[in-house]
Amino acid sequence: MKQPDQDAPAEVGEATFDASTPLAREIQDLARRRQAIASTTLPLPARTRIFTISNQKGGVGKTTTVVNLAAALAKSGARVLAIDLDPQGNASTALSVEHREGTPSVYDVIVNDKELEDVIQKSPEFDGLFVVPATIDLAGAEIELVSMVAREQRLSRALGRFLDEYDIDYVLIDCPPSLGLLTINAFVAATEVLIPIQCEYYALEGLSQLLKNIQLIERHLNPKLRVSTILLTMYDSRTNLAHQVAEDVRQHFPDEVLDTIIPRSVRISEAPSYGQSVISYDANSSGSLSYLEAAAEIARRGVPR
Repeated sequence: MKQPDQDAPAEVGEATFDASTPLAREIQDLARRRQAIASTTLPLPARTRIFTISNQKGGVGKTTTVVNLAAALAKSGARVLAIDLDPQGNASTALSVEHREGTPSVYDVIVNDKELEDVIQKSPEFDGLFVVPATIDLAGAEIELVSMVAREQRLSRALGRFLDEYDIDYVLIDCPPSLGLLTINAFVAATEVLIPIQCEYYALEGLSQLLKNIQLIERHLNPKLRVSTILLTMYDSRTNLAHQVAEDVRQHFPDEVLDTIIPRSVRISEAPSYGQSVISYDANSSGSLSYLEAAAEIARRGVPR
């Protein structure tokens, strides 16, 4: 009997499936990645890891990174608390928690001395995913904090009391794209900083100033703070510019940059409009797999020394 030609296209119904085409290779790669993720059990940290996700440059995927890393870590079995410290409340929207005006929120914690457990909501995304929402009230918090005692430590103290009582593996704090008292509160509360950097022109613009500000906070307010993670986002593999930016960032920060890169993805952009992370919106998309891989890499790296 004649054996089939191994290099010939395989017939699928009336059409043919050529395993050598770019589309076929992409499908095979996605299948391989899904299988690798499904067969992986991530280690849980021995103590709570607290990340502030920050970049003073807007439009770099900061809130998107908070939402999807939180969902990815929760899907892996971790207990995750996402704190929305941005008055726009986009992380609250994407994780589908109530944040209309008057809702108990992070504003009440840092301005009115409410306890975190009184404002936390459970996200419907995954078991183990909890959210401290932001409401429009937070827009005036910068002015109100100015006259308060220990104004830079309001969130840190509330979070410390909460973690003394409750078992949480990861805390992810989304802060505004500016260095005001809200962002300083986020830095003082955290032990690690995750910086998303988009693979586009001017990617490193403003980064040196952000690093100087982090060093100042480390020196004067929070000696435990470290830039532990840099995540490349909005990567378009079709452009030479994206390759060059990724290479430049890796040269500057060889130890901090994750191997995983987040691609430009329609699914990632669409998910928030449905009140979902991309992890639950389209679990098989390249964007979802990339965030799951980034979460796994963060978990395996552990706490920086």
